[in-house]
Amino acid sequence: MSSNDKKLTEGRDYYIDDRGYFVFTEEYHKKRGWCCKSGCKHCPYGYEKKQ
Repeated sequence: MSSNDKKLTEGRDYYIDDRGYFVFTEEYHKKRGWCCKSGCKHCPYGYEKKQ
């Protein structure tokens, strides 16, 4: 992977929510290729964090 492939693009890889937090998109998670088990809002792997 070249350094250009690692650069994140707003609107494709993430967006900034109303509170100013970076939110990673489903596309970003799929590109990353694994689940971090943090309960991400757009997790394509079906992980739901236990409360």
